[in-house]
Amino acid sequence: MTESEMRAAVAREDACRYLAACYYQPEPAFEEEGMFTSLLDAVSLVHADLVPCARKLGEEFRSTEPERLLLDYTRLFLGPSHILAKPYGSVWLEGEKTVMGDSTLAVLDLYREGGFDIDEEFRELPDHVAVELEFLYLLIFRENEARLQEDADKLNSVIDLRRRFLSQHLGRWIEPFTAAVRASAECDFYRQLAELTKAFIDLEIAKMNQA
Repeated sequence: MTESEMRAAVAREDACRYLAACYYQPEPAFEEEGMFTSLLDAVSLVHADLVPCARKLGEEFRSTEPERLLLDYTRLFLGPSHILAKPYGSVWLEGEKTVMGDSTLAVLDLYREGGFDIDEEFRELPDHVAVELEFLYLLIFRENEARLQEDADKLNSVIDLRRRFLSQHLGRWIEPFTAAVRASAECDFYRQLAELTKAFIDLEIAKMNQA
């Protein structure tokens, strides 16, 4: 792996990790810690088509009042009554009222296979979009690690796990979920986040199909 290829590979990790963070409650720390600048730097190495959306994402976060972002986040992902864009895989794979269904149990099996542990203090469901993106980040990290170590067996195992995860889980429900976010969001920040997430996962699926 050349130096430029390695930088691009690590950028995939970073982009996925920062996207996951955006699906947690919006906080000033996002900007204070330079998350959107780092996300923009990462996607610029992943694919040029992601850059305009990533740039706009940071601009919208900076220009939108924190209270408005929090209100939109709550409307979209929390409720309290009707959740406009439920962030759970089982809802989109098994039906609008399904949580902790068979698909959730199946993705938990993949987590265990990949050595991915969810913090005991985490209060969301295991197929939350942020968790699935964090798992994808781990798989990309381990793929890069295996390439550096020239460990063919480990590399093939990780690629196979990533293929199953994307084809059976995240890659199947990310489109209807992000479409719901785009349709229901009042803030451009969340519309841009949905657009960027979908585009990034599309690239990951294309990469998977080329492997």
